[in-house]
Amino acid sequence: MDARNEVAAEAGHHGREITVRGIVLGAAITVAFMAANIYMGLKTGMTFSSSIPAALLSMGALRLVGGGILENNIVQTQASAAGTLCNVILVLPGLVLIGTWQGFPFWETSLVCLVGGWLGVAFSIPLRRALVSGSALPYPEGVAAAEVLRAGHTEDGKGGLATLLTAAAGSGVVAFLTGGLRVLSEGVLGAFAVGGAAFSVGSGFSLALVGVGYLVGIGACLALLTGVVIAWGLLVPLLTAVTPTGLPPGEAAQAVWAGQVRLVGAGIIAVGGFWTVAALVRPILGSIAAAAGAARRPARDLPRQERDLPIRWVGIGALALSVPLAALFLSFSLSAGLSLSAAAGVTAAGTLFCFVFGAAMAAVCGYLAGLLGSSTSPISGIGILAAMVGALAVPAVLGVRADPDLQRFGMAAVLLAASVIVTASSIANDNLQDLKTGQIVDATPWRQQAVLLLGVAVGSLVIVPLLSLLYNAYGFVGALPRPGMDPREALAVPQASLVTQIAQGIVHGTLPWPMLALGGVIGLGAVGLEMALKRRGLSFPALTVGIGMYLPLSVEVTIGVGGVLGFLCERALRRRNGAAVEPARRKGVLIASGLLVGESFVGVALAAVDAASGRTGTLSLARTPLAGAADWLGLLVFATGLGLLAAALLRPGPEESR
Repeated sequence: MDARNEVAAEAGHHGREITVRGIVLGAAITVAFMAANIYMGLKTGMTFSSSIPAALLSMGALRLVGGGILENNIVQTQASAAGTLCNVILVLPGLVLIGTWQGFPFWETSLVCLVGGWLGVAFSIPLRRALVSGSALPYPEGVAAAEVLRAGHTEDGKGGLATLLTAAAGSGVVAFLTGGLRVLSEGVLGAFAVGGAAFSVGSGFSLALVGVGYLVGIGACLALLTGVVIAWGLLVPLLTAVTPTGLPPGEAAQAVWAGQVRLVGAGIIAVGGFWTVAALVRPILGSIAAAAGAARRPARDLPRQERDLPIRWVGIGALALSVPLAALFLSFSLSAGLSLSAAAGVTAAGTLFCFVFGAAMAAVCGYLAGLLGSSTSPISGIGILAAMVGALAVPAVLGVRADPDLQRFGMAAVLLAASVIVTASSIANDNLQDLKTGQIVDATPWRQQAVLLLGVAVGSLVIVPLLSLLYNAYGFVGALPRPGMDPREALAVPQASLVTQIAQGIVHGTLPWPMLALGGVIGLGAVGLEMALKRRGLSFPALTVGIGMYLPLSVEVTIGVGGVLGFLCERALRRRNGAAVEPARRKGVLIASGLLVGESFVGVALAAVDAASGRTGTLSLARTPLAGAADWLGLLVFATGLGLLAAALLRPGPEESR
């Protein structure tokens, strides 16, 4: 049978994979979910995996035209780039925060995403055989996406899309009342003093964050809440008592948290990240060696399910990406006023750093995708590690520490390189997760890899308009695009501000190292606890303790509420049904994804309205008599949402009703 007949036979037996309609649909979903993820990430520092929602949306659309499971899988693979390419916002806004950029220049921002994303695909392809097809790693989100795809092609799966869209509609309405009309409060935050110690307590009312907590699970949420207790229950009161500021309790607590306590969280993340890298050196090297050995076999001798993009062309393509990457650094350096020789040195160092450190972090993130899933993989920790290593190398590259202009440029160059590394690591993480889904549904790896490259390209083109829209509508805390904007409405960009703060402190020699050292000590304890609990089959990711110390209090508590609620509901189901909780868990994943999508989409739409009007809060009714009851109304609606979520999770499904 010749190659053309072989392909035709495979298409007839397995269904078509890459189609024009699938590519168009995948591009549309990529844009939609990218908008949602950018909004959520800039606001809270958290993004969500878009594989499962994308699978559901493509399933609903393609069912109308007879699309098969493999075509659906290709669409979700392409669209999954939205949930991961957006992780560039964990670092890149730092260039705006330090004043190097006054917005997001189109080609520089697009090139960071395109080169970083394609490098991530290239770095992860040699790992597929060892970490996916030849591994027992669980890949929780990859398996979940495969289950969604399978369900969509059975009679029992018809209600999945309706469940997601219903949750999205409810969350969207609440978000519109909260962020649009502002007749509901976004949360409550109180403060009080005991002696000289300031305490702050509160919670947000975001249903989307409840969905995040449900998806990451009780282990990560308990680690997050542990960070909350350490930060707000111990360190903030202690530091405000030791160094009185004369400010009201709420302002004093926020100032100490922002200036000192968040750095303790960064120290925990640094220790956890380095420990993870050290623990995975041997298995990662073994995986690469095994993949290289398998790649030496001719492609025609491999079954369809084992065919990757040709490894030789992957290597050539990765090397070719050094050209646009070097051009990016060279242009960046020359525009800052560096001489040609100095710019050439920075270009060589930056390109080498992105390749070497980026490949290592991509391998680690790909391995962690198999252990934890994409949503809980510590991409933020990768950004912090990259910024710390890069900032420590700045004096060796530039040769002058005292020059303020060189210091500022060095910090900007570090943030640029860290943005590329975070993007590459995120896409490598996503690619292996998608390939696990493809393995389960009998897909062709090289086709998935090809459409992920396409998804990255589409995302790279649309990310700049979306970033610019949100920045111009709200601004960032510490960087408003025009005078007269309300700083209370500014997006927090918590992760980018932390990475920037660390890089600034290292480059300028002003970083409060005692806070980072304290975080390192706590991080060692958290790593030891993680290892001890892991031997008992329990999850407690040490990196998440650090995350719980530097995200805003209202965000952390709300995420924790979602994780605890999910845990309690699953425990009640186990008591009622024994171990049969998987149907309810799948339904919970759909509901949680819908909560995320609904609120995020409304946020983007409101940003478009504000950008068009040139002011924030365009639709606000906050000055009406309803504003006085906003806190109580917000709490009531939030509690009602939690009750409805619990009722949906505990409601007997078809399996129990029979």
